[in-house]
Amino acid sequence: QVQLVESGGGLVQPGGSLRLSCASSGITFSRYMMNWYRQVPGKERELVAGITRTGTSTNYLDSVKGRFSISRDNADNTVYLQMNSLKPEDTAVYYCNARSPALVNYWGKGTLVTVSA
Repeated sequence: QVQLVESGGGLVQPGGSLRLSCASSGITFSRYMMNWYRQVPGKERELVAGITRTGTSTNYLDSVKGRFSISRDNADNTVYLQMNSLKPEDTAVYYCNARSPALVNYWGKGTLVTVSA
């Protein structure tokens, strides 16, 4: 059974930082591209950051470039999203996604990030 479990969300003030984690089980983690998405009620889920299987390449949503950093530990089957200089518009539910080369997708249940004074 595949499980992706996000953690690290919470309430933070503007300008603050959070580190999200996504622990995986039931998949060969190193074979999957890993992504972080986010979704606000009433809007489509958007890709925030992605990292290749070996971690050598990353990509980011334009609005988070320079503030967010995605990384992975293939030995620990975990992907991270370091979020700095958080803004109120970063408020969303953040989802971990694992995507195989055959484009099979698995999703976590999400973790809520709220940026507010």
